Amino acid sequence: MKRKSPSITSKLLPAAAVLLLLALWQTASTAGLVPGFLLPSPVEVAKAFAEDFPLLMDNAWVTLLEAFIGLAAGILIGFVTAVLMDCFTWLYSAVYPLIVLTQTVPTVAIAPLLVLWFGYEMLPKVILIVIVTFFPITVSLLDGFRAADQDTISLLRSMGASRAQIFRYVKFPGALSSFFASLRISVSYAVVGAVISEWLGGFNGLGVYMTRVKKAFSFDKMFAVIFLISAISLLLMWGVNLLQRISMPWEEEHR
Repeated sequence: MKRKSPSITSKLLPAAAVLLLLALWQTASTAGLVPGFLLPSPVEVAKAFAEDFPLLMDNAWVTLLEAFIGLAAGILIGFVTAVLMDCFTWLYSAVYPLIVLTQTVPTVAIAPLLVLWFGYEMLPKVILIVIVTFFPITVSLLDGFRAADQDTISLLRSMGASRAQIFRYVKFPGALSSFFASLRISVSYAVVGAVISEWLGGFNGLGVYMTRVKKAFSFDKMFAVIFLISAISLLLMWGVNLLQRISMPWEEEHR
């Protein structure tokens, strides 16, 4: 009972804060404090969401497909890069500064170039998602590998364990917590990266939908797609938490 009470309270407080914010928003719109065409009320946003629901789902499917492909590629590239840099110190010294350099270039500056080079299909969008997702995966995994207990590693080496066995039984399990922490960041980056790339060109997707409704000054639909993107990101982050609990049952037992 003592554990359930703080858990329920921790869930009720954010819900109450959201409801209060929506109530204030509705009051401001109804009272005319802000022009309705600039800030539609939550009720109007909900109506717009319901009216365009099939269209929103069609575009959301395209955005999610781009996000998942780019995220999968980013995870694969990040994992391989982290393993190689952990194994070879010279590679870490040569590649790590370049990886950091890729994050200093604004995403909005890269996206137009990718569209010019690769066209308006899915490829430039996937490349942009890979660029924004592989960095947190790489850095977190590398930190997790290097944080492995050196006494345990020395013990396994004295028992004749190979480098692959040390990685399998010590470094990889120890880096899982860092990996899932970075994955929660990357899934949200993947969705946002897909939307940003769709702003600059494309035929379908939530970013394309946002561009069209913005040109039509349909701010109620604009807010509807913003809430949908936020909901998708939160749902994906919840999925990562669920996957972490399944993959790391010992952590739940420890808690």
